[in-house]
Parts: sequence; structure tokens; C-alpha cells
Amino acid sequence: MSLPLISPQQANALITEGATLIDIRDTDEYTREHIPLARSVPLDTLPAGLQTQPGETVIFHCQSGARTSGNATRLAQAASPAQAYVVEGGIQGWKQAGLLTVEDTSQPLPLMRQVQIAAGLLILCGVVLGYSVSSGFFLLSGFVGAGLLFAGLSGFCGMARLLKVMPWNRRTS
Repeated sequence: MSLPLISPQQANALITEGATLIDIRDTDEYTREHIPLARSVPLDTLPAGLQTQPGETVIFHCQSGARTSGNATRLAQAASPAQAYVVEGGIQGWKQAGLLTVEDTSQPLPLMRQVQIAAGLLILCGVVLGYSVSSGFFLLSGFVGAGLLFAGLSGFCGMARLLKVMPWNRRTS
């Protein structure tokens, strides 16, 4: 089952009329930047985090639309009995449409972006040092690649767990 897509402008008009906007991204993503009046209900808390009534309109969004599209059946069940929609393009589409967001740049980057930056930097360092200093540094790139493969297959990311406890990620208010 898929939910109907609506443009950011249509979503904005429905919100003005009283529709509920639900941000299904993780809390750290929401804290860093969100659409005004959006309510944070992370995907892993649905359907318990959402109570709807018949006749109510609920609009879901994520970062780019991929999470909402990939979980449309789950979102439709969570929104039942309300009428549910998905914002086309997520918060990125919202911003491309020239609509406002609330951004708090004092908050840390979302954890997955930190993992991508750290992994990319470690792999790059391993390759550069492998060519310029010692071929043993290529093992660093291999180790990070193996860690990413393991994270993808198992759902456990040691680098994310490590980054989550770093001092810059402790503040979220």
C-alpha cells in the first residue's frame, strides 16, 4: 500500500487548515533542522507514537522521501483512521520549494552523517598513507570497509556507537 504524494506547497496549505505534520526522522535529525509545526515521531516509535481520529489529516515527511516511501504501509497503518499523505521530496523538497525550516546549527550533525564523514576520512587517509608512507596503511581502509559491510549486514555500527558518546553529541537541548 502506498500513500498519496503531495507537493510541499499542498502540504503547507493543509497544515494551515489544521493538518498534522509528522517528521519520521530520528530525533537528532529533527533537533538539527525541522519544518515549523512538525511533530517528531521517529519511525521506530510508530504506531505507538501516533494517535489519530477519523476525519483528521496526517502528513508524513522524512529527509528526502525514501524512508516514507519505503515504509508507506506502516505509515498508513499508524495513521489509520485518518487521511494520510506523504510530502514529496521530504524536508529537502520542502526547502527546494522555498518554504521555511527551523535550523539549529549549534546541534551536532545527524549521527549517520558523522559516520559517513568519519568513514570517508579514514578510508582516504588509509589510501593516501598507503601510497605515500607504507603499504600497511591500506589495512586501515580495508578495516573501515569491513566495518561498513558488517554494519550493513548486521544492523550494528560500532562507529556510530562510538560517535554517539563523543562530547559534541551529548548536548541536544
